[in-house]
Amino acid sequence: MNPVAAGDPAEYGDRIADVYDDWHGERDPVGPVVEFLAAWAGEQPALELGIGTGRIALPLTARGIRVDGIDASAQMVARLQAKPGGAGLAVHIGDFADVPAPGGPYGLVYVVFNTFFALLTQEDQVRCFAGVAANLRPGGAFVMEAFVPDLSLYGNGQQRVRVDGFDEEATRLSATLHDRASQRLRSRHMMLRADGVQTYPVDLRYAWPSELDLMARLAGMTPAARWEGWDQRPFTSASSSHVSVW
Repeated sequence: MNPVAAGDPAEYGDRIADVYDDWHGERDPVGPVVEFLAAWAGEQPALELGIGTGRIALPLTARGIRVDGIDASAQMVARLQAKPGGAGLAVHIGDFADVPAPGGPYGLVYVVFNTFFALLTQEDQVRCFAGVAANLRPGGAFVMEAFVPDLSLYGNGQQRVRVDGFDEEATRLSATLHDRASQRLRSRHMMLRADGVQTYPVDLRYAWPSELDLMARLAGMTPAARWEGWDQRPFTSASSSHVSVW
């Protein structure tokens, strides 16, 4: 998951690489994610956009599926390649807006943990869909996990401060500014310790599920399915997240 900072798609990953697995490595059970993706990949190779430290790619590889990756952060990829099995993955260091695939075409392209929203303009997001379509084999699928925007979180001031966690050693906070016109969220995650404060910038450009469907259609893909989560619960108007397949 690797949301990026404005102007430098590598900054977020490079800065958070040392703590990323501690913060997000056990964010959700990976079993249902891997089972879902393996079913769509079948025996064909897969490509992960924003492969990061390999939270999903490594267990999917262990299932016998060849997984390639793209990520902007060399630091995150170094973490991936230092893990058992990580050195054998082909990873392109760069911006996945253009989908510079290292070994396509693929039967499955996927992006998880809201990472698609790290593309900060609609133009980049549309271009990414086109690149995915160009790298899919006939009958292949594009799978995305993302949140459903909830504008009520930001109130009239278009800002939000949240406590993300704390223990005896540190407190984690996040502060977010929301720009409705551009659909941009500018966040700063903060780690407060006795020896100082560390900040991690995260900028996102969210898109509604219907907007994502239109991007897919522009790229020549059609919506195939949408669920609330990896366990394939029905997607409803009350859902706060979605797993979509085109």
